[in-house]
Amino acid sequence: MTTEPAAPSRTESVAWTLPNILTYARIALVPVLVGTFFIAGDMGRWIAVSIFVIASVTDFVDGYIARALKQQSSLGTMLDPIADMLLVAAALLLLAANETIAGISLFAAVIILSREILVSGLREFLATVQVSVPVTRLAKWKTAIQMTAITVLLCGPEGRELFEFSSELGITLLWIAAMLTLYTGYDYFRAGMHHVIAADDHEDTGR
Repeated sequence: MTTEPAAPSRTESVAWTLPNILTYARIALVPVLVGTFFIAGDMGRWIAVSIFVIASVTDFVDGYIARALKQQSSLGTMLDPIADMLLVAAALLLLAANETIAGISLFAAVIILSREILVSGLREFLATVQVSVPVTRLAKWKTAIQMTAITVLLCGPEGRELFEFSSELGITLLWIAAMLTLYTGYDYFRAGMHHVIAADDHEDTGR
């Protein structure tokens, strides 16, 4: 007597949707980015830039695919911002380590990283009360400018051979992203705190 193979569980089917696979790939590319960045010569630098661009593209594509195929999931909602933060943090630390970002420009990097940590903590709380704050169009522009700035800066000396003022362009875009980060971070924090206060009020009235 033959038995039918067991159907994949709901958890397994959600875990291996295409959007989630792309998110896993973005996380896996982070250590690869770090390793290739320190390969000597032009080849290592361009490989690192290519990896960052590919990872950044998956950030935009996985959300679109999830909506188009109706494959949004709590797992993807949790992992997507974590993958983004790991990628951006790793790239900014690399750029600070080789002093591509130095001096006062380090404040722009600190602003971006601080916002990511703050928003991640707020998202974690809001998830416990089953509340989500939608991403605004301005926040999407911030992400696009931020990724463009990091890409340009990752090109380093090799990028200046193609465009003399690439470093200046990258730093300028980084500051623009940092300013947008402050605004969108405040906007997100204000919207999130509304739910935090509401949750406290609900607990007080329930006592």
